[in-house]
Amino acid sequence: MRLILLCLLLLAASPLHAAERLNVVASFPILGDFVRNVGGDRVNVTTLVGPDSDVHVYTPAPSDAKRVAEAKLVIVNGLGLEGWLPRLVQSAGSKAVVVTASAGITPLKLGSAADPHAWQSVPNAKAYATDIANALAAAAPDDADFFRAQAKAYLEKLETLDREVREAVAKIPPERRKVISTHDAFGYFSAEYGIQFIAPLGVSTETEPSARDIAAIIGQIKAQKIPAVFLENISDDRLIRRIAAETGSKVGGTLISDGLTGEKGPAPTYIDMVRHNIKALTSALDH
Repeated sequence: MRLILLCLLLLAASPLHAAERLNVVASFPILGDFVRNVGGDRVNVTTLVGPDSDVHVYTPAPSDAKRVAEAKLVIVNGLGLEGWLPRLVQSAGSKAVVVTASAGITPLKLGSAADPHAWQSVPNAKAYATDIANALAAAAPDDADFFRAQAKAYLEKLETLDREVREAVAKIPPERRKVISTHDAFGYFSAEYGIQFIAPLGVSTETEPSARDIAAIIGQIKAQKIPAVFLENISDDRLIRRIAAETGSKVGGTLISDGLTGEKGPAPTYIDMVRHNIKALTSALDH
């Protein structure tokens, strides 16, 4: 009997006890994956935007306000990605600390706007994970050492991933490092790894390309002999398929841009996403 009581007391005191877990809401799955890797079993994580969904045009549901109201931390990307989120936090009456995971990153510019897709560079993903670890440690000081240890292990995995991408790109002939993608989601990947992405849509999937934009891209593909065009998991594929048909470029596959897939898809985690994308790119460009 005393042994049972001792076990119950230890369970109640443990930071692993479900009631003691930090309640965190992330705006979309990539951030949710970062939080899970850093937070481990000391956090409960939910995401507002689901798998294979478009964070740019998301419409919050009533259940989202309840999740935000119950959270201690709300992790957001910032850089203009989640235009719908400030209203949601306000309407939920949430006292959660809102953490902008991209705060330590110098944004690229597209015209006058910031490019929000900073996670497409693996070194930036390391900055996201570090910011999230600091936020978790501040919110739950008793678990700070645990979060920092988790972050260290995850950062080592990201370092390995970064090397994999650089080695894969190095095998692609420089003149073939050009592709067409649906919207301008890969600027940070391009800046970091040297593959040029050209997109008929702008930085947000809310925009619509004009006939002149499409004609210019078709002309560019033909003039520069761009070898492949790519679909995205969050976008309508008709435009890209039309461009491919009119230029003779092959459809190189589907890139994962602004979200992750479900568990049964090819990219349920951030690391899976980057590996999927670089495999698709090298398969299309390296011959």
